[in-house]
Amino acid sequence: MAGTVGIIGLGIMGGAISKNLIERGWTVFGTDLDAAKRADLTTAGGVACPDVAAVCANATVVLTSLPSPYALAAVAAAIAATPDKRVVVETSTMALADKLAAHDVLHAAGHTALDCTLSGTGAQAVNRDLVIYASGDSAAIADQMPLFADFARAAHDIGTYGNGTRMKFVANLLVAIHNVAAAEAMVLANAAGLDPDLVVKLAGAGAGASRMFDMRAPMMAARHYTPATMRVSTWQKDMDIIGAFARDLGVTLPLFEASAPIYTTAMEAGLGDQDTAAVFAVLDKAHQKI
Repeated sequence: MAGTVGIIGLGIMGGAISKNLIERGWTVFGTDLDAAKRADLTTAGGVACPDVAAVCANATVVLTSLPSPYALAAVAAAIAATPDKRVVVETSTMALADKLAAHDVLHAAGHTALDCTLSGTGAQAVNRDLVIYASGDSAAIADQMPLFADFARAAHDIGTYGNGTRMKFVANLLVAIHNVAAAEAMVLANAAGLDPDLVVKLAGAGAGASRMFDMRAPMMAARHYTPATMRVSTWQKDMDIIGAFARDLGVTLPLFEASAPIYTTAMEAGLGDQDTAAVFAVLDKAHQKI
C-alpha cells in the first residue's frame, strides 16, 4: 500500500524514482538545489520542498540520491538535525568511507541509515528496471520492500551496512568493461563493412550479448549519445572510486584498468555530458588514425 516518502536529490535517478512512485500512488515530498528539478516534481504530481528540513518534516522515510560526497555529508548533517527519527535510504554511488561517515552522523542522531545502491542506468530507472542492493538493519530493509517494489524490479538484502556499496562496485566494474567491449565490437564490425544495425540485432541475440551491449550498441550504431542515461563525467567519478577501492584491497583489475583511460579520453574530448556509449567515438577515432 502506497504511503509518503521524501526524496532528496531529483537528478536523473531521483527524478525518475519520484515519478514512478507518484504514478503508483505515493505522496512524494522532494527537494533539489536546482529549481527546475523541483518544478519538474511539482509537474509530476509531487510536492516540492525548499530544503531538507521541509522534506523531513513531511516524511519519516527519506531516500537520498546525491551527486557528491560533499552533498552527502551536508544532507546527512541536515537530516541529523531534524527532531523526529527516520529511516534514510541512501542510494548514491560514493566511496565507502563517505557512506560510513554519513551512517555515523545519522546513527548518532538516532536515525536508521540504509546503504541501498542501485544497479541500472537512468533509462532503466524510468522503466522501473533497477536492482537495489540494500544493506543495513534487516528489519528496516524488510519494511521498505513495498517502497522498493514500486520503483525497482528487484531488491536484495545483502547484509551489513556498506555491503550495498561494495556490491555496486563489483557491478559497475562489469558495466565499465562491458561498455568498452561493446564499443570495440562495433568498431570491428564497422571496419569489416557490416551493417551496424544488423550487428546490434544479431550480436545482441548471440552468446556474446550483455545488458550493456543491448543498451549502448544501438546508440553506437547511430553515433548519437544523447539523451545520456549515464554521463561520461558521472561515470568517470565512479571509475575513480572503484579504482581506489580495489587498490585499498590490494586487488589488481587488468581489464578495468585497461578500460579506464578510454573514459578519460572521452572526457578530454569534451564528451563529458554525453552518454557513456560515447566511448565508441573514442575507439572509432583511434581506428581512423591507423
